[in-house]
Amino acid sequence: MTELDRLPMPSLGGAVAWLNSEPLDLAELHGRVVLVDFWTLTCINWLRTEPYIRAWSDAYREDGLVVIGVHTPEFSFEHDVDRVRQATTERGIGYPVAVDNDYEIWSAFDNHYWPALYFVDADGAIRDRYFGEGRYERSERVIQQLLGVERELVSVEGLGVEAEADWDHLRSPEAYLGYGRSERFASPDGVALDERRAYGLPEHLASNHWALGGEWTIGRERVVLDRAGGSIAYRFEARDAHLVLSPGERGPIPFRVLLDGEAPGPSHGVDVDDDGNGVLGDGRLYQLIRQPTAIRERTLEITFLEAGAEAYAFTFG
Repeated sequence: MTELDRLPMPSLGGAVAWLNSEPLDLAELHGRVVLVDFWTLTCINWLRTEPYIRAWSDAYREDGLVVIGVHTPEFSFEHDVDRVRQATTERGIGYPVAVDNDYEIWSAFDNHYWPALYFVDADGAIRDRYFGEGRYERSERVIQQLLGVERELVSVEGLGVEAEADWDHLRSPEAYLGYGRSERFASPDGVALDERRAYGLPEHLASNHWALGGEWTIGRERVVLDRAGGSIAYRFEARDAHLVLSPGERGPIPFRVLLDGEAPGPSHGVDVDDDGNGVLGDGRLYQLIRQPTAIRERTLEITFLEAGAEAYAFTFG
């Protein structure tokens, strides 16, 4: 166990809402071991850790463990409490979730990452912390030590978007599309900020570069399609390709995905069929591609059949 300075666990009083629980305060938690998990619903890194968090909550609840999820939004549409509630249900999260829309809990913990785990002992002192994916065996051993139990580790297998990344073939980094954090944009003639403009897809994309086709507005946080038929293309190398999307104020928006100019077939993701068809129904992370074999550099292109689609970030696995 990593020995910190035994800093006291900060207050959770900044939450704007609680899901699965009445508001919890430090006095109620005294005498219980607490695992605090910072998350945001579109984060692929958190999604791949969530099977472990659920499993630990189930396995050690009777031993005195309290898991508390703290949902601190990364993107503007993630402030919607109903959307957080829906994500909590979809992920099968039964433990308490504090909705941290104002970043008060995030700031109290001086946190900077999604996901982030804080391990708190029965006296209310933070005894360990871990940021990002991995270290699952050691984290569970920390929980066991704080609880004073020793037994076999739980068995966990993530499915769908929660499946562990194929780290051996992952060559593409996260890519934000809004100009506030964007890199490697490849449409000819550059970028127009915060104004509607027609963009074109280049004939060839370099590795880990992306481009727009059609009429889009590039904002600080996202790109928004202004006219039906617009596309986003990305040259990637990974088993999985995901895109954070929202329909904005529009209703469901149909889209089509191509892989190297063809329907993805068996390489389609969970949100796309064999022919590449999918529907943008609500704001979340969409898995567009999951290659079963022969992972290599490919070009993904997603075309939206109606205007209004908002795209935020590509992630890979």
